[in-house]
Formats: sequence, C-alpha cells, structure tokens
Amino acid sequence: MTGERLKSPIVPTVPFDRDGKHHGFLRLPYSRNESAWGAIMIPITVIRNGDGPTALLTGANHGDEYEGPIALQVLSHEIAPDEIRGRIIIVPYMNYPAFRSATRVSSVDGMNLNRSFPGRADGSATQKIAHFFEEVLVPMADVVLDYHSGGKTLDFLPFACAHHLEAQGQQEACVAAVRAFNAPFSLMLREIDAVGMYDTSVEAHGKVFVTTELGGGGTATARSAQIAIRGARNVLIHAGILDEEIDVAPSVMLDMPGDDCYHFATTEGLIQPMVDLGETVRRGDLLARVWPADQTGVAPHDCTAQRDGLLAARHFPGLIQMGDCLAVVASVLE
Repeated sequence: MTGERLKSPIVPTVPFDRDGKHHGFLRLPYSRNESAWGAIMIPITVIRNGDGPTALLTGANHGDEYEGPIALQVLSHEIAPDEIRGRIIIVPYMNYPAFRSATRVSSVDGMNLNRSFPGRADGSATQKIAHFFEEVLVPMADVVLDYHSGGKTLDFLPFACAHHLEAQGQQEACVAAVRAFNAPFSLMLREIDAVGMYDTSVEAHGKVFVTTELGGGGTATARSAQIAIRGARNVLIHAGILDEEIDVAPSVMLDMPGDDCYHFATTEGLIQPMVDLGETVRRGDLLARVWPADQTGVAPHDCTAQRDGLLAARHFPGLIQMGDCLAVVASVLE
C-alpha cells in the first residue's frame, strides 16, 4: 500500500541467529510455464558462534564469474562454528538464474543484478533478489566481500579493490580490508557506472566493502581460485571473525583515478593485442590494433594508451564491437 514498505517475498530456510552451521536456501516464488507454484532456490550458508561481527560473502553477482563461487563453496564446507566468533553469511550464487545459465545477466528477466539495486519487492526476479539483499542481508553485516572477475568478455590482473568514497573514515576501513585480502594487486577504483550497483548500495549503508576482479575469460584457474579462498579467510581474520594469522604476500597498490583509465573500441573487428596484462605502458603507446573482420588490405585501427601505467584489464574474446571496453590502464602507487 502507498506509504508502506513492501516486505520481500523471499523466504530464508536457514536461521540467522542460531549458533551452528546451517545450509539452506533463499526461496523466491517464481511462477512460470514449467511450475505454476515454483521457486528460485538460491543456496545460502549461515555459520554462527555467539556474538561478534557479521561478514556477508557473495559470489556470482554475475553468473559467468567463478572464483567467488569456488571460494565460497570451499569456505561453507570447511569452516566450523567453533573456529569463529560472530557470524558468516555465505551466498555463493547471488544471481542464481544467471549462474545456472553461465551468463552475465539473468536468464529469467534479462536484468543485470549489479545494476538493479536497491531493487523492488514487487519487481522482477532480479529486482526481488536485489531488494532482499538491500533490506535484509546487508543491514546485518559489518563487512561485505563481493567477488567479481572478468566473465566471458574481460580478463583482469588479480586484484581486490576499494572505491574512492566521500566518507574518509569509511574509505580507510575499506582500504584496510582490501589490504588484508592481500591479492597480488590492490586497487583504488572509481567506477564509470556506479548507479544501481551492489557496491554503491552496500557503501551507502556505511559498511566496509571489498570487491575483486580475479581473472576472466569465463573460467577460473588454480591460481585465481586459491587467491579467492586465501583472500576471504584473510578478510574474516581482519574482521575478528576467524582467530588466525593473516597470510601475507607482496601486493602492488594501483589506482584508477579517472575516466582516461578506460579505453573503448570505436570500431569493430579482430583484436591484435600489443601489450599483455601487467606490462608497463607510457601515454601514447600502442595497446591494441583492431583489424577489419570483413576484408583484407585495410589498415587497422590503433588504440593507444591515454595515460602512463600498467595494463590492468583487457577485452577477452578475439572479436570486439564498437563501444566495448578494450583495455584499462591503472597507475602504480607503490
């Protein structure tokens, strides 16, 4: 009704305030041709041991990104209640329809969960998922870790990142958690499209937020999966939930301070990479060439670096369309 907040239709089958380890689902009613009274069943694990901080760990915000789901399956299986103080809420497949179809956006309604916040209780399936996180799960959390990688269309250096925020104290807390994650690279990120993002929503709640880009190409590697597992445990230790020592390794600090870090294709065709991930470039250096896909004997379109730095991300498939992100160049801070 007008003036009242609608309650989420999602029903958890696990308790959030009972000690122990509980595996279950977020049950979202979804009537469809195949099942008139059907539901989308989103797996969830809650591990609790007394009072203490709460960590919310999420993967498959986009359904073709796999390091997060792997790490969260491992943690939900391995971590015992007596190892922790407080609570861990684990959702390995946040956008479950997209995960099951191995697509970035939902196969149910075609929506991108990471552009659907704050969501709607009376909206589409994706909007209802966003609304449940916005209204129920995020308010419970002290720290939120949301895994990403490049999916099928991008490839990244393995990094954890924090955003540039107006609230200096919150930004410092996020940076500290990112450093604790201790990926091979740590990044300060300014998003080019932050409207509707889970990140933006969590940060608006005042929470400590860590996100990642841990590879790409629509798959995981042994190295990227291990970075994801180790990083989550480190964040839980940093938050005071796991009583262990943080596993520390070298991490290079990067910054993406402006739009000129992003390089977009202005034509379509066949990509010839001229620089590999992690290589240093100077402004004006050739990053890639885009050759015509429909004829020979025509000169390629050259994409050159707009700033000094190193190549932090690149388009993954061999063909590119106009408007696709072709490359990202980050500055090295230390």
